[in-house]
Parts: sequence; C-alpha cells; structure tokens
Amino acid sequence: MGKYGFGEIVDRLNLKTAYKLGRKIFFRKPAPDLSIHERIRLALEELGPTFVKLGQVLSMRPFLIPYELVLELTKLHDQVPPMPADIAREAIEENMGKSIADAFSSFDPLPIASASLSQVHNASLHDGTPVVVKIQRVGIEQTIEADMVILKDLAVLLERHVPEIRTYEPVGLVEELSRSTRKEINFLYEARNMEIFGRNLSDDGRVFIPRVFWDYTTRKMLVMERIDGVKISDIGRLRELNIDPEVICKIGGELVFRTVFEQGFFHADPHPGNLFVTKDGRLAPVDYGMMGVLSQSQLGELGDILSAVVSNDASMVVYSFSRASALPEDVNRQALEAEISELLMRYHQIPLAQIDMSTLFDEFFDIIHRHRIRVKSEFMLFGKAIVTYEEVARSLYPGYDLIGSAAPFVKKLVFSRIGFSSILRDIRIGTAELRDFVTTVPGELRELIFKLNRGEARIGLDIMGMSRMIGELDKSSNRLAFALVIAAIIVGSSMVLTIDVGIKVYGLPVVGLIGYLFAGILGAGLAISILRSGKL
Repeated sequence: MGKYGFGEIVDRLNLKTAYKLGRKIFFRKPAPDLSIHERIRLALEELGPTFVKLGQVLSMRPFLIPYELVLELTKLHDQVPPMPADIAREAIEENMGKSIADAFSSFDPLPIASASLSQVHNASLHDGTPVVVKIQRVGIEQTIEADMVILKDLAVLLERHVPEIRTYEPVGLVEELSRSTRKEINFLYEARNMEIFGRNLSDDGRVFIPRVFWDYTTRKMLVMERIDGVKISDIGRLRELNIDPEVICKIGGELVFRTVFEQGFFHADPHPGNLFVTKDGRLAPVDYGMMGVLSQSQLGELGDILSAVVSNDASMVVYSFSRASALPEDVNRQALEAEISELLMRYHQIPLAQIDMSTLFDEFFDIIHRHRIRVKSEFMLFGKAIVTYEEVARSLYPGYDLIGSAAPFVKKLVFSRIGFSSILRDIRIGTAELRDFVTTVPGELRELIFKLNRGEARIGLDIMGMSRMIGELDKSSNRLAFALVIAAIIVGSSMVLTIDVGIKVYGLPVVGLIGYLFAGILGAGLAISILRSGKL
C-alpha cells in the first residue's frame, strides 16, 4: 500500500511500526501519471488472486465506490507464469491417485492457459478421447486462507479507525468474498455448473457444452471434453472454416438472453477468451467458474425494470427500484426520476443499431452511484455479461442489434409475469402466507397478553448512534476512574513521605518514591492514550 501511495491509510490503521519498516525497504513514490484508481488496481493485481477477486466483488457495487474505480476494476487480470511441469504432474497424479501414464494415453506438459488459481493442459484418454485437464495451483488454498485472515483483520481495523470507509461495508464484503472464492477453488462446483448449463441447452444443437469426466474430477482437478475449434475472436480462421461470423454473433446473443431470461442461470463472463467455435459451427463457452443465478422473484424484478425502460416510464423505473428494496431511505425521488427520464429520452426511439450498450450502461451506473441505488450483485453480473458480450458481438458483426435480439425474451418475461401459471404461483404463495398468518398470530397474541399481564413484556428501542455514544461514555468513565486511581496513589505516596518508616533513600521512604514512580508511569500512559485519540 505504501508502494502505491496509500501509506496514509496504513498510518490511520495504527500500523505505524510496520509502515515505518516497510517504508524504508519498499516505499517509492507512485508514478505521477497514474490516477488513484489505476494505483488501486495495480496494488490489487500485485497482491495476488484473493485481492483480484476482492476487486471483482467491488466492481459489482457501483453504488458503493466511484464509477471511475468500477471501470478500472473491470480491467483486473490475474495472468501468472505456469507451474513447473514436474510440480503440475505431481499435483495431477496426487489428485487422481494414479500415474499420468495410467490415466492418459498422452499428456502435454506445456499448459495452454495459466491463471493465478489454475492452469490447463491438453491430454487424451486411453480410448482416444481428447480432453483438457484443469489443475489447481499447488498451495493456492493456503495462500487464499492466509489472505482472508489478513483481509478480515484489515476490514475490522478499517471500520474501527477510518469512519468514512464504513459506508463500503468492508467486513461484509470480505465475508462475501470468502464464500465466493471458496466455491471458485472447488472445481466440483464448476463441473456441476457445466452439467446444469448443458442440460438447460440440450435442445439447442447450435451450442456445444463440454462433457465432464467425473472419474477424473476432484475438488482440485477438472477433466472435460476438449473443444475442436477456434477462439471466437479469430475471425480469419472462422472464414477459412466457412463459418459466418454474423451467424455466430446472433447465436451468442440468443444464448445470453435465453439463459438469463428463460432459465435464470447464465455464463457471467462471456469474453473472447471464454468463447470458442467448433469446426462444425457450434458455439462453445468455457470456464464455468463465474455463473449468474437469478431467482423467480429476481427475474420478476428485472422484468419490471426492463418493461418500464422499454415503455419510457421513468416513474415506473423508480417504483420498480423501490419494490426491489434498492433505494436508500433518504433518496431524492424527484431528482432520481428526472435523471432517469433524461437518460431514457436520450436513447428512446433511436435506431437500436446506433446504441452503444457500454456507453448506456456507463451512464446508468453513474446515476446508480450518485443516488446510492443498491443494485443486487446478480443484476450487476447480468449487466457485466451483456456489456462483455456486446463488445464480442461488435467485433464479429458491427451491425448487430443486441437490444433487438433481447426484445422477444424481455417481452416473454414480462408476459409470463401476468400469465396464468405466474398468477397461480402468486396465489399459492399468498395462500401459504395467509395460512401461516392465521395459524401463528393467535398464539403469538395470546403469549403477548400473558406477558403483559405478568409484567414480563419488554420494548426494545434502538437509537442510531446510541451504541457509539455509550462506547465513548465508557471510555471517558474509564479514563476518569484511572485518573482517580493515579491521584489516590499520589496522595497516598505523599502521606507516606511524611512518615518516618521503612527503608530510605536520600532521607525519603522508598515506598513513597515507588508510589510516585508508578503514578508517573500510569499518568504518562493515560496522557498518551488521550493524545492518540486526538480528543483533548
């Protein structure tokens, strides 16, 4: 942190000794041409995979951090040199419980991809099936666990010593990061995601989802069917194979919107490195570690918001945000509605092919940040997936109309909200809630009356800022009591000095001198504590 110009934060966390030592060894002034947001990204990348994941979690919260920082954090990458071949082979054999020769007829020790959490090798099974082997980097779990301990301690210190950072909920962010990262380093989750994704799209012959070989797959290793194809960004090679990029572009768009709006389970990171095209023209996504999941209620909320946007109804957009519990209590609804209305007016009735989704999302997220709208992380994943794929689509076919491709799926989602099955589901849920209300309220009311009659009922009152005020009063009373003890020791020592008893030094009783010395040490400690708090 000192290296990238954030020594002040270290200093405010009361880590002065470590900071002074680190400053002498590592400190250098950050490059003057780097913004604070670039320096944050560079620091996270240098700190390693756990901190890169922290940056990714933060990038999903534009209502918490400045929008410029959101854009910078989306550039985070964690490409690192691969593990040595012998270490990779040992790790694979340890996970399988057998030698590589026993498991594979061929194995390429040179990885085809390498990241901070894992690396990927080509191999073939004994029956000739071509596969890829994704192996977790040795020691990465221990590194992540150590990083999590550091992050948790830093989060607690930040909330305690840097009040302006409490808004960003550092402890909650670290807890969410811990849960998501532990899932990501368990390759069984990714394998299940692949199976679910493939099952959902089993009726679409235009898409190829690699098969998982469970006999070889463990928590730290994933073996899947190899894709015989090319990267979606290699347009020249696609044309050599007589594959039309425009067709692939449309297939990808339909895939994104179908998995989002119909299934609520979608690939959240469809960038060019994660999208391949088979030689027979099928789209083949890879890397299922980051998946978005939308529940029925979240799909309903998303449908309400998108329907209001399509209808150019800013007041309905604000109402939809309110229903989704996304608005802060002190939000200025009139100002928010005015800004959303201006945004919708700017893009309404413009030819869809002329709309740049990235710019549209940029302006929308800027409004979200300024009004502190708490957009759910699942919706942010959806937005990230759309923007990411829009960049891919424009490289394949510049005239592609992404919003036009989404329109039928959005309409279907909106109509499903008022369809018979949806109404029946709402009636069923409402009936269950009514039944619970009828069966539980009489008993709870009877218990309340019983406690009132016996004088056992209590009313809890939580006043904002009260706990902090009580804490400050506790500190003040403790300091006052400490000062009284010091004063008592001084008075007692003074009385001892007037009595001719005990061992003497220069004619003064030793007990009295020790009392003065002890009182001086305690008084110095109290003075330092008061000065460090900055409150005289």
